[in-house]
Amino acid sequence: MVRIIAPITAIETIAEGPSIRELHLLRQHYGPGRWRKKKGIALVETDDGAHQPAEIHWYEAHGIGKVKMKVKR
Repeated sequence: MVRIIAPITAIETIAEGPSIRELHLLRQHYGPGRWRKKKGIALVETDDGAHQPAEIHWYEAHGIGKVKMKVKR
């Protein structure tokens, strides 16, 4: 398990609305909203206790917040 230990920086939007592959599932689980897929860089702590920067991807909608966060690199 990886834990985010610093705020996410360099945030940018990857996809919005119908461009999101999982849009149907997001709306089923979390409700309607203006969904966006975003990415950013954050300092994470790995299982072995090491701290390193990593790219984080997540989905976000106004009023719902960040969901389904993944560490990509």
